[in-house]
Amino acid sequence: MNNKKIVVIAGPSGSGKNTLIRKLQEHHHHTQTLVTATTRTMRPGEQEAKDYYFMTVDRFDMETGKGHIVGSRFVPLFGGVHYGIYLPDLEKKLATATTIFAPVDLAGALWLKKHYGAFTIFIMPESFEAYRSRIHTRSREMSEREFDMRMKIAEEECRVHAPQYDYRVINADGALMETVQQVVEIMKKEGYTL
Repeated sequence: MNNKKIVVIAGPSGSGKNTLIRKLQEHHHHTQTLVTATTRTMRPGEQEAKDYYFMTVDRFDMETGKGHIVGSRFVPLFGGVHYGIYLPDLEKKLATATTIFAPVDLAGALWLKKHYGAFTIFIMPESFEAYRSRIHTRSREMSEREFDMRMKIAEEECRVHAPQYDYRVINADGALMETVQQVVEIMKKEGYTL
């Protein structure tokens, strides 16, 4: 068991968790980010093994059967997409990084907490109204149905999932560096090396 190596940073889509992780890594060079597996289609600008390990449903099922994918979750958006922790990526990074940031959902967070002693942070929007506005502005091409589904998922994550994390941190619009500093302080308090 590798205690004090994995920090889960979760939050609804558009909460700023990936931007937060990038900022943390700009200042702390011995950290890495866990790359998870998904069955969703690669988007323009994304790269294999950098953004995700992109897999067919058959390969995802096969890797899960081999024990290579754990803490998985099915998301009904876009006709249904699977996400999960890809253990080969995690094991490779555990050997070289002082700290690994894991941008996973609740299923992955609970698995990492149980098996690796991870601690977990949920990134909260300042308010749900501000969050709705941010997503609407950021994704104008999104259909009304997709937007409503995303809002429903995000509302459930904030209301039901967030209380199950060790910490909840608000990422207010225009206050990214304050959020970064708050996460650094939490990590130091928890005994992590940056």
